[in-house]
Amino acid sequence: MSNEPLQDAVVEPGAPEAAVRPYETEPKPETARYLNRELQWLEFNERVLAQALDERVPVLERVRFLSIHANNLDEFYMKRVGGLRRQLDAGVLPMPPETLAPAQQLTLLRERLLDVTRREADCYRNVIVPALRNAGVHLLEHSELTRAEVRVADEWYRKNAFPILTPLAVDPGHRFPFISNLSVSLGIVLRRPGDSEQLFARVKVPQVLPQWVRVGTNRFVALREIIERNLADLFPGMEILKVLAFRVTRNADIAEDNEDAEDLLESIQQQLRQRRFAPVVRLQVGRKPNRRLMEFLCDELEIRAADIYETPGLIEYVSLSEIANLDLPDLRYPSWRPMIPPQLSDADQDIFSAIRQGDILVHHPYESFDRSVERFIEEASADPNVLGIKQALYRTSGDSPFVRELIRAAEAGKQVAVLVEVRARFDEASNIEWARKLEEVGVHVAYGVVGLKTHTKIALVVRREPDGLRSYAHISTGNYNSKTAQIYEDVGLFTCDPALCDDVIDLFNAITGRCRQPDYTKLIVAPFGMRTKFVELIHQEIAAHSQGKPARIVAKMNQLQDQDIIEALYRASQAGIQVNLIVRGFCTLRPGVPGLSENITVHSIIGRFLEHSRIFYFRNGAADPCDGQFYIGSADWMYRNLSARVEAACPIEDRTLRKRLWEYLNVCMEDRRQGWEMNSDGRYRLRQAKDSEPQQPAGLGTHQTMMNLALQRASIPPEAVEGD
Repeated sequence: MSNEPLQDAVVEPGAPEAAVRPYETEPKPETARYLNRELQWLEFNERVLAQALDERVPVLERVRFLSIHANNLDEFYMKRVGGLRRQLDAGVLPMPPETLAPAQQLTLLRERLLDVTRREADCYRNVIVPALRNAGVHLLEHSELTRAEVRVADEWYRKNAFPILTPLAVDPGHRFPFISNLSVSLGIVLRRPGDSEQLFARVKVPQVLPQWVRVGTNRFVALREIIERNLADLFPGMEILKVLAFRVTRNADIAEDNEDAEDLLESIQQQLRQRRFAPVVRLQVGRKPNRRLMEFLCDELEIRAADIYETPGLIEYVSLSEIANLDLPDLRYPSWRPMIPPQLSDADQDIFSAIRQGDILVHHPYESFDRSVERFIEEASADPNVLGIKQALYRTSGDSPFVRELIRAAEAGKQVAVLVEVRARFDEASNIEWARKLEEVGVHVAYGVVGLKTHTKIALVVRREPDGLRSYAHISTGNYNSKTAQIYEDVGLFTCDPALCDDVIDLFNAITGRCRQPDYTKLIVAPFGMRTKFVELIHQEIAAHSQGKPARIVAKMNQLQDQDIIEALYRASQAGIQVNLIVRGFCTLRPGVPGLSENITVHSIIGRFLEHSRIFYFRNGAADPCDGQFYIGSADWMYRNLSARVEAACPIEDRTLRKRLWEYLNVCMEDRRQGWEMNSDGRYRLRQAKDSEPQQPAGLGTHQTMMNLALQRASIPPEAVEGD
């Protein structure tokens, strides 16, 4: 570093002008027809942050929501901001219906993200920390520790942290160190006593250690602060002048070039290596950073001023999940034990016999995942009459019971085929690892279709029975992941319907083989016809309405962005059809615009469980709404899902099951506890319960209502499990 004295000037978020708006022009106004995807994603994350601010939510759950909000932001920078930066560098023009160029979007996002950074810090300092303190949990700054607690922290540091810390100097003989993605570091300016030359060193805060260190009964201090207070141990005999905590976020939107890859596995591994060394898209720093130190970091990390985000709070909030996981059950939601589906409650009856009696709909996490979906594969692997098992795995847990049972089935001599999607973002490495374990025992492992991600969630079991071979299928909206199934809301169908099972067989063959895409009898499959089919179903409602028949559309999903679908929904609204959309995440359709979408509402449910199911309803002239058409599937109404992924949706034909789905959709639409409604400007408002309905479904919210209904079906009164 230069011999010039370090300045105490700061890089202010609002100045200079070039630091805030380096991407050229002012943004154009949005068209009235579509909302910007990136800004709508930030609106979604605002609803997550609102849970951390909600006093009705137990305090440790509020801590968890703040951690989730921060983790979501990390992914947003890595994927979306990183993608826009790559487009900007490549000179990409906006693709319709987007009207804003990458530079303009980055300018808008910078403005919003600065506000998000401030709101996140304010939530932590002024809401979460006081709420925890009132509950007897203290997140302390090092200066707040008692002398006894300082000794505890120092002893912990010497025993656990000091041996693994590695100070890295930067000088002519030592290059600037590589800074890994999402790691927290301390940048240190120091000098030898009596020497004017200022030196730079970096100490990484180890991610393998707890980020919050217990110094007393429910009293914690951040690991970063403990290390900072003990830096003299790492630099004996040196004078420490300045210390700056910083954290980098790297671009994860690496260009995929798998079309001509001879070895898809090798191609994905190469992309993972590229992602590790990808450009930095965000530098987070503490308050009032030293200008000279910031200039040095910007030069070494090759970033611009607009990539810097100064926070008055923590450098990162993801580590608060450690606090949220404290064993303090009174400070979190009462535990929930999923019910066993009534059709599967007979322990003496095998699951295949139950399915032969009629289609079974399972709704997680209200109904047990392990006693239904896991049981399906477990019994199949052990049943001597089962000849083959096929399963598509997009994301699964590291200790997955599915992988274990599939290995067991292969070792027993069954034909086992598994479709592993190694391009599932941020799960690539783990998917590759357990895919190889499957291959080692003789499982037929396919890695998907070239140019497409395989996102469908399907499983097939072929069983020898007295009257010949019979197939059993599971078609789901959610991943085969036992851990996320405890908190993700999803629905799945067990069936042995011959036509539907034949479709599933054809779909597996299309994925694993080189056969021509078949014509499906009941399944709707992307990218070969799903968009066309859904547009036809929307137009079907328009035709029914024009004939004076009942018409209505209700669609539940995670995101909505596909232009063709949106235009069809606009046409339905203009025809006078009521369209209710339940979209957890971002939605680029603009509801409530006169002459365009005044008959469309958009709701979002945010709360205890993550709404993940995709359910599509079309009344199709039915006198009774339960006699309309229902579909469940893996695809959102997104361009990527409908054009660049293998997806599947299946009809729900049993009237009893359709009635359950209709009941659930209405609970979502009536939610005035955790339901949000979008205004025509893209902003959301929290729907408020009336004074007369706090204990009614609308006032209880979707998740509590569905738990109560699950208990009713199991003939268990809610009070019997309260606080379980």
